[in-house]
Amino acid sequence: MAEPQLSVRSARARDLAHRLARRENRSIAEIVERALESYESRETGREPAAAFYVRLSKDHGTDIDLDAVIRESRTIHAGPAL
Repeated sequence: MAEPQLSVRSARARDLAHRLARRENRSIAEIVERALESYESRETGREPAAAFYVRLSKDHGTDIDLDAVIRESRTIHAGPAL
């Protein structure tokens, strides 16, 4: 079965992906995946899981109540605006 493909119509994006793939000795798919993951985490404001656990361990030590930490940061959603 063939691998799924991503079609990009931008010559600049294609050239950049090829250049980065050659420079980092990676496949173009890896370059695109890593770039999109980085963009997603940066734009959504979400912290990668690995960084979250490192920060959690540094800030609170090894013995924490993860449920309590999650409850502290929860907010009530107002629901959809009708």
